[in-house]
Amino acid sequence: MPLNVQDKKAIVADVGAQLAGAQTVVLAEYRGIPVEQLTKLRASARDQGVYLRVLKNTLARRAAQGTQFEPLADSMVGPLIYGISADPIASAKVLQNFAKNQDKLVITAGLYNGKLLDVAGVKALATIPSRNELLSQLLGVMLAPVSAMARVLGAVAAQKAAGAPAPAAAPVAEVAAPAEVVAEAAAPDASAEPAAAAPEAGTEAKETPAAE
Repeated sequence: MPLNVQDKKAIVADVGAQLAGAQTVVLAEYRGIPVEQLTKLRASARDQGVYLRVLKNTLARRAAQGTQFEPLADSMVGPLIYGISADPIASAKVLQNFAKNQDKLVITAGLYNGKLLDVAGVKALATIPSRNELLSQLLGVMLAPVSAMARVLGAVAAQKAAGAPAPAAAPVAEVAAPAEVVAEAAAPDASAEPAAAAPEAGTEAKETPAAE
C-alpha cells in the first residue's frame, strides 16, 4: 500500500527524532530474510535499545538532512534496514550478531561519531564491549578478592567439619573457684601461729623446713 503525504511526513519526523539523539547508524540489506527471522531481529534490537526499521531510502535521506548522518545518503541504496542507536555500539552489535547466523543480512555501511564506516569498520565497532559488558567485567575484577576470601573461608569450614569436633568448654564451676574459697584464701588464718619474733643478736634462727 503506497504511503500518502501525511504518512511520509510522520515517518520522516519519527526517524529524524531518532537521529537527533543517536550516535551510530548502521545500514544492512535484508533481501530474502523470512518474516519470522526479521521479527526476532526486531525483538533483539528492542532489548538493546536499538531503533530498527525498514525504510524507503528517499525518506531516510530526508530525515538525515542537516544531521551528522547526512554523509550516509550515498550509501542509502537498495532494500535496507536501518539500525539507529544512542549507544555507540548497540546498533552495530545487534546487526552483526544477527548476520553471523543469517547470511542474507548484509551490512553495507555505517556512521559513528560523524565518521563513515565501511563493512570492516562496522564489524570492528561491533566487537567493542558494550557499557553493560564493561561494567560487568569491572564488577568481576572488584569482586575477585572477595570471592577468593569466601573460597578460603569455605575450605577452612569444610576442613573443620570433616575433622574432630572442638572440645567443649569446661563448666564454669570447674574453672572458676567458688567465691567462698576465694574469700577464705584471702582472709588471714586465725588458727595459724603468730610469726616468730626476730631472733636476738647472737642467736641463730631456726631453719624452717621446706614445704612439701
